Amino acid sequence: MASIRKRINQGTVKFQARIRVSNHPTMTKTFKLRSQAVQWTKETEIQIEKGTLGLDLKELDKTRLSDLLERYLNEITPRKRGRDVEKYRIQNLKSYSITSKQINKIKQLDIIEYKEIRLKEVSSGTVKKDLVLLGHIFETAIKEWGYPLSYNPVRLVTKPKENKSRDRRLEKGEEELLLASCRHCTNSYFEPMVIVAIETAMRKGEILGIERDNLNLTKRTIYLPITKNGEGRGVPLSTTAIAALNRIPTPISGKLFPIPKPTLRGLWSRACRRAGISNLHFHDLRHEATSRFFEKGLNIMEVSTITGHKDLKMLKRYTHLKAEDLALKLG
Repeated sequence: MASIRKRINQGTVKFQARIRVSNHPTMTKTFKLRSQAVQWTKETEIQIEKGTLGLDLKELDKTRLSDLLERYLNEITPRKRGRDVEKYRIQNLKSYSITSKQINKIKQLDIIEYKEIRLKEVSSGTVKKDLVLLGHIFETAIKEWGYPLSYNPVRLVTKPKENKSRDRRLEKGEEELLLASCRHCTNSYFEPMVIVAIETAMRKGEILGIERDNLNLTKRTIYLPITKNGEGRGVPLSTTAIAALNRIPTPISGKLFPIPKPTLRGLWSRACRRAGISNLHFHDLRHEATSRFFEKGLNIMEVSTITGHKDLKMLKRYTHLKAEDLALKLG
């Protein structure tokens, strides 16, 4: 609560402003004009409410969001398994005008404006990931780097709902067409990699990261020391997968499938185009494989052991059983 008292000392009139707030020491300051005292009490009360009283706000005035992005990219991103994807996400974020603003000037409406722009360009799932990353950048700046921000503006913005999860599976005859198209590729690792993806449900990044030492043909397993959920796992290999792996040459690099990601994107796009297959993503092969495991009669714990899903609800999302196949099982 603020109060202003008129003081007269040796004929000189002054105004003493006093602020009393719970859990704060009493503050007083004297001014020549009443208007100055009123202005000081208003500004001070606002700072107390925001939690910025006594903080060095000059640091905020010279720090832009682009500075936070650069620091996060150099200090935090390299520690993450998904650093390549996050690096791309941050570099893309830098191209938006919001990053040129001072971090203490970024408000809820600025984040909403950025969200609306992104929703016109990409899926809601991608925008949600962008906002989660941006929110963590602000949170890191406040909690770890000591920037005196009164709040995280991203927290005040509702994140968009993700699009319905894909349920694309291989239609009748598409697997044969796809593999025939892959065989026309000059890259001798590509077709075996596609077969391994269909047979194991491994993610693209997991397959590309397999070292030759991780493969044990005797035990018919591949060991993945680092996965998306943070734990290693062993992946069993079917007879079809073993046959495909036996056809690949020994790579010099030590990788089982030494294919750069940009190269793989091109190979996949051309293979689908040659086969006349549309709207099929490489990640859809993980959906296909997981669904086939259930169709073979494996229970949910057995499937989760193979695929590495820790959240069984998430596993259910990947399992798109065809109604016509289930009808045949019912008799």
